[in-house]
Amino acid sequence: MQTNEASQDSEIKHVIRSLCMMNNRFMNFMLDDNKEAAQVFLRIILGDDKIKVKNVRIQSFIQNIYGHSSQLDILAQDSKGRYFNVEVQRSDEGAPARRARFYSSILDTHFLQPGKLYEELPDTYVIFITENDVLHDNLPLYNIRRRIDENAKCFEDGSHIIYVNSQRRDDTALGKLMQDLYCTEPKNLHYHEFAERMEFLKYSKEGEEKMTDVIEEYAARKAEAAAKAVEEKMTDVIEEYAARKAEVLAKQVAKEVAKEATEKAQARNIELAKELLSEGESIERTVRLSKLSEAEVRELASKLSA
Repeated sequence: MQTNEASQDSEIKHVIRSLCMMNNRFMNFMLDDNKEAAQVFLRIILGDDKIKVKNVRIQSFIQNIYGHSSQLDILAQDSKGRYFNVEVQRSDEGAPARRARFYSSILDTHFLQPGKLYEELPDTYVIFITENDVLHDNLPLYNIRRRIDENAKCFEDGSHIIYVNSQRRDDTALGKLMQDLYCTEPKNLHYHEFAERMEFLKYSKEGEEKMTDVIEEYAARKAEAAAKAVEEKMTDVIEEYAARKAEVLAKQVAKEVAKEATEKAQARNIELAKELLSEGESIERTVRLSKLSEAEVRELASKLSA
């Protein structure tokens, strides 16, 4: 029993030590109420070293009573009142353009209070950090803003959407930040603002307890994977059984069809033989035309003459 517990404890520690900030849940723990770390992110991505983060929250649920609600991974506000939503997306399907548009709109509806003027609507930034280059132009950053088609001027409505390509891990400030997102050891991080929190989460008892949600998620994924493997195996067994049953059934049906066809042909031959004999045809000619045996034709002739 103790051996199993020790093995499980070792596996849990291994899972925690292998996590990096590209893991959505681990990123949440890294930035939860960690203004200094969030500030590093925003300053580097936006190229503005004057950003001062006032507060940062994780898993902010924004209720929309008229439609789709949203769970924002990371939501920060700076000293200028601007709001920043940071989303880590490992799956390309998780970062479509219309999702970014929706997140931008839901920030607007949430932060413009009743009675306020439209001019008081705060600037908002929706930032998708993607594992792959989902926009396919091999750029480290994609700054997306509305513009006027006729003169190419920006339409300054205060909304910003940014895609960060984490595949670009060069020696620039942004590239080093992307390297840190994939780093699993605190001592190897470029930015010290991340190191202390990672050290705490990975190598302290309190941090390990705080990571319970991540471990439970990991365990759930393992259980789901095991269940899926069993399901796939059972599917193979069922499909093989069904294929065998179908083959047996097909042979049975073919046999019955062939038997029925043979019986119908025999019945037609008998009727033809009867007709020929009734018209006075010889036994030999009737055998040849009806394809019945001589014995069968003679038996029919004797019945007709009786």
